[in-house]
Amino acid sequence: MPELPEVETIRTGLAPCLIGRQIQALEIRTPKLRWPIPEETLRRHTLHQTIRTLERRGKYLLAACGPGHMLIHLGMSGRLFLLPPDACAERHDHVIWTLDDRTRFCLHDPRRFGALLWIEGEWQGHPLLQELGPEPLEEAFDGDHLYVWSRNRRVAIKTLLMNGRVVVGVGNIYATEALFLAGVHPARPAHWLTRACCGALAEAIRQVLRAAIRQGGTTLRDYRQSDGRPGYFALELQAYGRTGAPCHRCATPIASLRLGQRSAFFCPRCQPLEESN
Repeated sequence: MPELPEVETIRTGLAPCLIGRQIQALEIRTPKLRWPIPEETLRRHTLHQTIRTLERRGKYLLAACGPGHMLIHLGMSGRLFLLPPDACAERHDHVIWTLDDRTRFCLHDPRRFGALLWIEGEWQGHPLLQELGPEPLEEAFDGDHLYVWSRNRRVAIKTLLMNGRVVVGVGNIYATEALFLAGVHPARPAHWLTRACCGALAEAIRQVLRAAIRQGGTTLRDYRQSDGRPGYFALELQAYGRTGAPCHRCATPIASLRLGQRSAFFCPRCQPLEESN
């Protein structure tokens, strides 16, 4: 699933091509993704309107246009990319926009778990967005915030980090990598963490996400940047998906376990469960 670094990479890649351009045509080739696409509403409010901004909130993209915002989510395997003028649409190209300079961009989603919705006016109060936690790269997220959320929580710390009400965009890959960097076992109960450990973990999350954004995200299978290139952070993974491979720090084989129906990867020596930091 595209997480914060992948969505941010797509946003920064598309923004120069979209902002200031007017939507001339909208082709909706699949009427329903995760939810029905409000085709008539989108046509009424966005055709011949200028895209003013392209923002990201968590894993959602928000394109300001006309009297509101188009909300786009990429689901499990979605992509948003520029389509060459002479290229034919493919099977899973569900929505295609054409701009006033003849640029086309496309929402591609093989599993159809993504979304395209319309938000009238400002987006902050929308039900999908209003309860989201802070952005991990902004000041509102720090060790104190994580410490408060971890009190009296017996859930595994990796599971807590993937709770969008606690912090947005820290999915499976980046939670795994941040926990490795901070030396925290993924199954450690959240309430065991000290304030100092929470501070180190919050900083590790920021470091991992910034590194992933610099590398264009992580491509394991489906994800591509807006220009079609893969995300190269996959080459820098320290723990995720490396079961049995030697730890880059101590050469201990990377282990894995299941947490909340997701795989968690860790180094038994660098991330001991019993220590509380």
